[in-house]
Amino acid sequence: MKIARVTATALNVPLHIDLVGVNRKTSLACCHVEVETDDGLVGHGLTSITEEDVIAQIVNGVAGPAIAGDDPLAHERIWDKLYWMLMPRGQTGYAAHALAAIDVALWDIKGKALGLPVWKLLGGAHPRVPVYCTFGFGFFDRDQLAAAAKQWVSKGFKRLKMTVGNEALRHRDTRPVMEVIREDAARVRAVREAVGPDVELFLDANCNLDLYHATKLAEMVKPYAISFFEEPLTQNDVPGMVQLRRQTGLALACGQNEGLAFRFRDLLTAQAIDYAQPNVAITGGFTQCAKIAGMAAAFNVSVANGGAWGFHNMHLQAGVANGTLVEHHYLAVELCKQIYRGLPEPADGFFVMSDKPGLGFEPDRDAIRDIARLPLSQGRGKG
Repeated sequence: MKIARVTATALNVPLHIDLVGVNRKTSLACCHVEVETDDGLVGHGLTSITEEDVIAQIVNGVAGPAIAGDDPLAHERIWDKLYWMLMPRGQTGYAAHALAAIDVALWDIKGKALGLPVWKLLGGAHPRVPVYCTFGFGFFDRDQLAAAAKQWVSKGFKRLKMTVGNEALRHRDTRPVMEVIREDAARVRAVREAVGPDVELFLDANCNLDLYHATKLAEMVKPYAISFFEEPLTQNDVPGMVQLRRQTGLALACGQNEGLAFRFRDLLTAQAIDYAQPNVAITGGFTQCAKIAGMAAAFNVSVANGGAWGFHNMHLQAGVANGTLVEHHYLAVELCKQIYRGLPEPADGFFVMSDKPGLGFEPDRDAIRDIARLPLSQGRGKG
C-alpha cells in the first residue's frame, strides 16, 4: 500500500450562535487534509488555530508531494521525514500544524486498514472518557454566561470551562489588565452561583495574562473551586508557570499549541503543570502526542484535551492510561457538525468509545466543497 494523493482544503466555516439571548454570526477557520492510498483507502485529518490557507499551501505544495509513494502505515518514518523537511532547526508554528493534520489522516488510514479504531491502536485504555463543555466565551455578559452555564448543565454536562483574560495583554494600552481580571472574577462567581458546588469549573486564559495578573486572578477565584487553570500565562512561560503553581496552589494545564515534545519535557521537569495538553490536531498528530503522554506518565502527570477538536482528541484520551478529559468546545463542535457526518454524541458527561475503524466518522465532501468556495478572509476566527 502506497500514498497516492495528499490534499488540503482551507475552510472558513460560518457559524450562527443563538443561545440565551445572544444571536450573532461568526466563523471559525480550519484546514481539512485527506490522504488517499493506491488501493482506495482515504484518511482525513484537521488542524486549526493558525492561518489555514498557509497550511493548505504547505501540505499541497511541499509535504504532500514529499510523502507520495510512501507506506502510509509507517507513521514514524513519515513523521521523521516531514520533521526534517519542515522544521529541522526547531521551528514549530505552521509546520507542526501541517504535520499534525497529515499524521491524523495516516492514523485514520491505519485504523481502516486494520479494522480497528484509533483509540485501540493507541492502547485502548478507556472505553469511555469524561467530557467537559467549553461554553463561557467573552461575548456573553454576566447574566448570559450564568444562563448558558445552567443550560449546559441541564444537557447533562457536569464539567464546564469558561474563558478569562479576554486578550488582556494585547489590548492593555486601551484597557487596564486589572480591570479585565476583576470582571473575570465576577463572571466566575456568577457561574459558580448559577450551577452550584457540584459542577466542576475550569478556566482558560488562552495565554493572555502575565504572572502578576494571573496570580491576582487565581487568588480572587479560589473560593469558587477551580479544577484547573489552563494557559494562564503568555508564551506558556515555564518559570512563570512554576511560580504561579507554587504560589496559588491551583492545578495548571497547558500545551495545546506547543509544536514539539521538548516543550512538554521542559514543563514536566520544572514541575510547572498538573495536566499536559498535547492536541493531536496541532501538536504533531497522534504520533507525537502519544510520546508526550508517555513522557507525562513518567512524571505521574495526566494528559487532557485542550484546544478543542474533541472528536479527534478523544482517541488519545481513551487510548493512553493517563488520558483524562475530552473538550466539547461549543464553537468547534458546531464547525465539525457542518463538515463531518457520523459524529458521536456525549451522554451524561461521557463519550462512549466506538469500535468503528479509524476515527469513526467521515467528512461530508459536498459540504466541504461548498464551504471552500466562501471567502477565507470574511469574519474569520481561530477559536
